[in-house]
Amino acid sequence: MSWTPLTITFALYIVLMLAIGFVAWRSVNTLDDYILGGRNMGSFVTALSAGASDMSGWLLLGLPGALFLSGLSESWIAIGLIIGAWCNWKFVAGPLRVYTERCDNALTLPDYFTQRFEDGSRVLRIISAVIILAFFAVYSASGIVAGARLFESVFGISYANAIWLGAGATIAYTLIGGFLAVSWTDTVQATLMIFALILTPIAVVLSLGGIDTSMTLIAQVDPSNIDFFKGTTVIGIVSLMAWGLGYFGQPHILARFMAAESLKSIPAARRISMTWMVLCLFGAMAVGFFGIAYFAQHPDLAAPVTANSERVFIVLSGLLFNPWIAGILLSAILAAIMSTLSCQLLVCSSALTEDFYKGLMRPQAGQQELVWVGRIGVLLVSLVAIALASNPESRVLGLVSYAWAGFGAAFGPVVLFSLGWKKMTGAGALAGMVTGAVTVVVWKQFAWFGLYEIIPGFILASVAIIVASRFGKPASPAMQERFEAVRSELEPGY
Repeated sequence: MSWTPLTITFALYIVLMLAIGFVAWRSVNTLDDYILGGRNMGSFVTALSAGASDMSGWLLLGLPGALFLSGLSESWIAIGLIIGAWCNWKFVAGPLRVYTERCDNALTLPDYFTQRFEDGSRVLRIISAVIILAFFAVYSASGIVAGARLFESVFGISYANAIWLGAGATIAYTLIGGFLAVSWTDTVQATLMIFALILTPIAVVLSLGGIDTSMTLIAQVDPSNIDFFKGTTVIGIVSLMAWGLGYFGQPHILARFMAAESLKSIPAARRISMTWMVLCLFGAMAVGFFGIAYFAQHPDLAAPVTANSERVFIVLSGLLFNPWIAGILLSAILAAIMSTLSCQLLVCSSALTEDFYKGLMRPQAGQQELVWVGRIGVLLVSLVAIALASNPESRVLGLVSYAWAGFGAAFGPVVLFSLGWKKMTGAGALAGMVTGAVTVVVWKQFAWFGLYEIIPGFILASVAIIVASRFGKPASPAMQERFEAVRSELEPGY
């Protein structure tokens, strides 16, 4: 590997992330610090960390690739995500922040479910932790695949070596600094991502001679590229927009709400995060969409993108910019990958530490012991994810869609009902989790009607929650009193 402006830029970026991890190390003294940063995240960090942890390598690889292949008809997924994210901030963030603190300062989603439903049997804790580990193994693998693709392109190394190089830095700073390192690096990474996704499509359009020329070239390739309904069906559009349902059940995003410094910080964080998200999504779509025009005008340069459409952002950055600027822009892909992967690894580590080790094996474990167990958990989950990512034919969007649906269906209805229905019970939560997860797995295998598996999973999980809560043992008076106390603490509008 030779040292070029591109490789130097990448190396400096990685060193910066590791440095942040070491700075965070000094502030990690308890498991609360390691898992949730001591619940002391301000509006700006909460907002950008939530956004960066959500928008993985999919934002700069999968989404531009989908627009490059199919045109504007792939935009429905972004519309669904924007609606879902706004609803998550509006209706979940505040109540969850308050409820988790009232539930004996719950640090993880399984811990919240256990305390919320007074589950002395710990079945909810075990089942939800198992779901987190299972689906995050797949989700984390998607980040490692994306990172490997990036390092493969930039450094010209084999996929097998790129996996280890791409994942190594993320594993290191997550293991060292925990939630603080992840949140601080997320803020840097979110800034880099929005810069890259605004600058790149503008450069593409200018290189083609403006919007009119670009649109003409796109129409010449295929007039249906500018048709929002190209090749779509009602089921197809519903399936794409249903990605928005997934937000309510993503543990790594919900953890950002739980870590906010106060309820009052949530509205400002919502405005910052949604502005960032809208700009990034439209920028990513513009990269893929106008990439159609660019490679129509330069067909001799199109071979890498034709072979794998998910490389459209990578190729355009290398072609349009000075190597130093290209290095910064391509670091945005690494930022997107690292931000989400680090959050996923930390949530898995939290499940292993708080919900299995402390919850089931060593309730008397000291804080330093738990922090080190958490670090070992990061390493173990990373190795499993790397093994799953070892197939070089893996596609980022496919891996993400499966894990996103799994969490959305298994946890989304449970979270929503737990925050909005005081008569919900532990039996209902368990029925909803299991029904949602099983439905996604089964539906994925058969792909009935071409319907995205999160939709039947979400619906059937909701039904299961209602039925089990209605016909089982009712919620205890203490559970209902805590629910009313939380509602009274929330500001008007929640």
